[in-house]
Amino acid sequence: MTTISNTTPAAGTSAANVSLAAQKDGLAKVAKQFEAVFLRQIIGSMRQASLAEGALDSSASAQFRDMQDGRLADSMTDAGGFGVAQMLLKQFDANPASAAGLVAPAPAAPVPPTPALPE
Repeated sequence: MTTISNTTPAAGTSAANVSLAAQKDGLAKVAKQFEAVFLRQIIGSMRQASLAEGALDSSASAQFRDMQDGRLADSMTDAGGFGVAQMLLKQFDANPASAAGLVAPAPAAPVPPTPALPE
């Protein structure tokens, strides 16, 4: 599994460039893996939406069908997928500090007080 460091070397050094490139490569790999898992879930949900059982349905055929669906999802992701990985990378490129975990999440909006009910 790829980990992303919360610290970066001083700017302008070649180590910083290498570290940034390694982080981007790792982020791209994880984004593709996420898209593959997402596509597996979509394909699995489509398979469950069948209206009737087939004559050849069994636990063994279901297992092989799941394996085939996983391979199909991986192939779709390698071929460009649905663009989920690219959208994730675009989102992280817009704010690279948040991708590295260096920015705290924005505070939640305060909840307005509930008005008193008339008696």
